[in-house]
Amino acid sequence: MSLLSGVRVLDLTNVLSGPFATLHLALLGAEVVKVENPVDGDLARKLGNVPRLNKELMGTSFLAQNANKKSLTLNLKEKEAREIFKKLARTSDVVVENFRPGVMERLGLAFGVLREINPRLVYCAISGFGQTGPDADKPAYDQIIQGLSGVMDVNGDERLHPLRCGFPVCDTVGGLNAAFAIMAALYHRERTGEGQFIDVALLDSIMPLMGWVAANLLTGGEPPVPMGNDNFTAAPSGTFATRDGHVNVAANKQEQWEALTEVLGVEHLKADTRFQERDARKKNRKALTEALEHVLRTRDTAHWVEALNARDVPSGAILPLGDALEQAQVRHRATIGTVPVEGIGDVKLLGLSARLERTPGRLESPPPRLGAHTREILSSLGYDAKAIASLRERRVV
Repeated sequence: MSLLSGVRVLDLTNVLSGPFATLHLALLGAEVVKVENPVDGDLARKLGNVPRLNKELMGTSFLAQNANKKSLTLNLKEKEAREIFKKLARTSDVVVENFRPGVMERLGLAFGVLREINPRLVYCAISGFGQTGPDADKPAYDQIIQGLSGVMDVNGDERLHPLRCGFPVCDTVGGLNAAFAIMAALYHRERTGEGQFIDVALLDSIMPLMGWVAANLLTGGEPPVPMGNDNFTAAPSGTFATRDGHVNVAANKQEQWEALTEVLGVEHLKADTRFQERDARKKNRKALTEALEHVLRTRDTAHWVEALNARDVPSGAILPLGDALEQAQVRHRATIGTVPVEGIGDVKLLGLSARLERTPGRLESPPPRLGAHTREILSSLGYDAKAIASLRERRVV
């Protein structure tokens, strides 16, 4: 039996943060019902780099995080659609939405209303800034949060700063935070029988990931210095040029530094006062990098990775994304699964990254076509074929 078998999630979310949260619940066995507008559904259905799929409302951005889910279309601006939603909420366990604050209240579907219908309901609202505060009503996309959170301030170097992360890190982390909070609330409900409201803000969610950098400022009074590919905690620790490209090296411990000098044949650097201790090496990082790259440039990356790892000095190649996704360790861990999607073929998708011994997560069904499960779900609520046809004709579903 799956971990969340028997748990029903009503998923009103769009694009990334919410769908990423509910994906994790779906991979653990929850029945996740995407409640989408009947016209074009989740905006992510039209986002991606394959125009044909965008036109089919199956864009790559949608495929990436909607496996194992069902799709129900409801025009929540219609009273009958809202009544259908309330019927579903009565027998559901979780509601997740990522509208701006106030939208669900205007629809008459706020937590207070749904809690009266189902006191055990866990309701998670994901937004850019949270449900309250001076910025609560502002629109927010990932890049806006990256800028306001300080993420873009700690990226880049003296040539390119500020700099955004190359993927929507705030949306993604916000989704993970929401999934974690929902699981915690379900655990609380198992002990008490009580549902509760969860307020997840993307701005809040990303800041703890910068804990070390923030601590240097909050406690040590030192603002971040953009250092590009260098690690601010140690030296040599960062990216270094080789004969055929670059290598990542993280000699964070004193013994790793000393081993590195031996592998590179520069043992004399151990006695250099500029490099003897960690803090001294950090202050003289530029000179140290030049000295090491003088040797590293004589051999290929693959040679140095093997030689340094053999001496317990962490090192690795810097792979193009395609190579990263296909590397042997990723295949061994089955990080990527395959599901057949009608009209598209076999699609490779990233699954649950945590390995649960007793209740593993699984990719079991493809991301759904818009409204693919509308008839099934309405039938389960007692609507017959004639009633469903009427709802479709009147564009309620």
